[in-house]
Amino acid sequence: MTASPQRVLHVESNRGVRMTSTVDLAKLHIDDFTPHRDAVFEMQAADNVVALRLVKVEPAGNSGRPGGAFSLLFAGPTGAWLPQAIYPVRHPALGVMEIFMVPVGPLGDGNGYQAIFT
Repeated sequence: MTASPQRVLHVESNRGVRMTSTVDLAKLHIDDFTPHRDAVFEMQAADNVVALRLVKVEPAGNSGRPGGAFSLLFAGPTGAWLPQAIYPVRHPALGVMEIFMVPVGPLGDGNGYQAIFT
């Protein structure tokens, strides 16, 4: 197995970071995320901000959800796993979203987290 090139994802203090006015998740579609593959999203965890890189955007069947169901897979830093929970996640173009994130195991050079919109 060949090691993939290492990308540095960092955790920093959240002092001075404000995550306000959340986006309505029901209005988000797969096409909102597709252009942001490989972009960094900031997830607010307890007392720090965790940088997550969006590595995969996939359709997830027909759930009756307007715009269809879809899945997002993120790579976070290695180390301790964050528990599954709803976290504020910020992206410069998409805004702040309250997303239920689930740890899914090692992913490349980091920890994988998944969000499914149904």
